[in-house]
Amino acid sequence: MSLEVRNLSKKYGDKTVVESLSFEMKEPGVFALLGTNGAGKTTSIRMMLNMLSRDSGEVLWNGKPLDTATCNVGYLAEERGLYPKYTLMDQLIYFAGLRGIKKAEAKKRIRYWAERLEVEEYLYPTTPKAEEGENKRKRAKKQAPKKADQLSKGNQQKIQFMTALLPDPDLLILDEPLSGLDPVNTDLFKGIIRDEIAKGKYLIMSSHQMATVEEFCTDIIILNRSKTVLKGHLNDIKKSYGRINLLLKTETDVTDLIRQAGLTLVSSKECEYQIKVSGDEQANAFLRLLIEKEITIVTFSLREPSLHEIFVEKVGDTHED
Repeated sequence: MSLEVRNLSKKYGDKTVVESLSFEMKEPGVFALLGTNGAGKTTSIRMMLNMLSRDSGEVLWNGKPLDTATCNVGYLAEERGLYPKYTLMDQLIYFAGLRGIKKAEAKKRIRYWAERLEVEEYLYPTTPKAEEGENKRKRAKKQAPKKADQLSKGNQQKIQFMTALLPDPDLLILDEPLSGLDPVNTDLFKGIIRDEIAKGKYLIMSSHQMATVEEFCTDIIILNRSKTVLKGHLNDIKKSYGRINLLLKTETDVTDLIRQAGLTLVSSKECEYQIKVSGDEQANAFLRLLIEKEITIVTFSLREPSLHEIFVEKVGDTHED
């Protein structure tokens, strides 16, 4: 299987919101679609799924136009899309039915994902236990099935994630999947995403959480004001910058030596410094200077730039809210 996006473009009047977006996934993995607010990420996803018309371009799945009626796709939208006044179980069975899953099979899958996502209490009403006594059980009422508007935003997100997972999709598209989740549920979602990757799924992830993108994604594309400003394999992109970030920790203040060496001091706190260097040669020259001055070095670590730093470099000067 493979996914290919060719020259997707979209305008609203004179305003271009996506301009010639192209990328390809030749094998399973995670592709990151990144950009500032309003850069065109969600519009691109909606065009890929034929939820929004395109001015130009095409999306191919196995060499044929992607059709959600025949391609097994799961989609977690950034905006919650549950019906607030209907029971969660009815909605899940309905959404599963839209993907061709029969009711009996849907119930089995719902039970499985309810356990994985820890939402059983919202889907399966309980009755008073027999050991509580006959009189107490008569007074107690069976819990009513939960509706979407009775859940927190995080639990609504779990239910919506379930709708994306129910069809066991080959292609899973996640738009800001971890937005608004607490650390415990963030780890829960991450565990499921890792499992889907291990199954050989194709994932497209849009997120503002750069550390999460680095954790999962192999290839990325960064959009800024509708245009592609960076695209490629994440490791290759980072290597192209070289090891230009130096973390230094000493036992004495070396601010003057950093300036003497002509280095850029990014930040400092209690003899711990974040420094920008041109590469290994400049860093090694500075190390020799520290040794010559008999400075006690606790940490001297060179690294490639993080995705966060690359992202800010590419879009920071032109960012618009």
